[in-house]
Amino acid sequence: MSLKSEISRLLSKGLSSVCSQKALPDIAALTLEINRLKKEKNAVICAHVYQRPEIILGTADFIGDSYKLAKDAVNVNAGKIIFCGVHFMAETAKILNPGKKVYLPALDAGCSLSESISASDIRKLKKMHPGAPVALYINTSAEAKAESDVIVTSANAEKILIKLFEKNKKVIFLPDKYMGANLAKKLGKKPGKDIILWDGSCEVHEKFDVSMIKEQKKVFPGLVAMAHSECPSEIIKAVDFMGGTGDMMKYIENTNAAAYMLITECGMGELAVTKFPDKHFISLCRLCPYMKAVTLENILKTLEDLPEKKEITVPEKTAQKARLAIEKMFELAN
Repeated sequence: MSLKSEISRLLSKGLSSVCSQKALPDIAALTLEINRLKKEKNAVICAHVYQRPEIILGTADFIGDSYKLAKDAVNVNAGKIIFCGVHFMAETAKILNPGKKVYLPALDAGCSLSESISASDIRKLKKMHPGAPVALYINTSAEAKAESDVIVTSANAEKILIKLFEKNKKVIFLPDKYMGANLAKKLGKKPGKDIILWDGSCEVHEKFDVSMIKEQKKVFPGLVAMAHSECPSEIIKAVDFMGGTGDMMKYIENTNAAAYMLITECGMGELAVTKFPDKHFISLCRLCPYMKAVTLENILKTLEDLPEKKEITVPEKTAQKARLAIEKMFELAN
């Protein structure tokens, strides 16, 4: 494919709506080479919806939220996975693909929520609340997942917790305190008694301003405000819809509001603009520095060299235990 053809392909994907026209030739040169190397190296690219639009639209084979990417990873046929996301996501892909090589283009792509809890913290909580199942948010390390009973995502946490409470009076939900509080309220459960929470949070989602939501609703009649379930409860009270990124996309697709406000990481809004060009979006987002650590340049460099230091590995014993918790999620979410 020529550079001109690649530019045309990117334009057809809607990249010009979220990217400068002047930058397109440089972007196209990178995506063209990345896509060529993917075939040569028998690799696929998995990209979270918070990634840069040029990565999602220009190079990704699989795009989605944490749950979708976990499901997609099971079906990857290529021998190598380049994971455009953060460290815990690449670990999840490795857990589900023990025979494949998984690479993370930016090793500094961490997660404040994942780093808020350790495996030893979970072991201590299990001793304090014997018999209570541990529902662990997917935004956690492999070692933490290995100590849990079931993994959950923002898309399926409510469904899975309902099933756990059918057989248990108490459930340990970790580590997002805001998501846990939001779910507790929705399910009519008392934090600290019925549902045990942890003091963890996402540095992106905990800093939104309620007054901005109220102000924009006055300016744009008919505005539908949508917030990620990692947001604090005061944000959730002020919006019309709470859910994960996949839930938000489905809602936008199936409705026709005067405008939509997506209260989450900025990559979600950029993707929505390209996917729904005829709909109107009001910006209220924050950048995740960890997600944005992945670039076309370090993806290309990773594919060129396949450096050992960027390969994500998980000890087999840890992977086996974590895999059981992830498989339990697939079972309970269906």
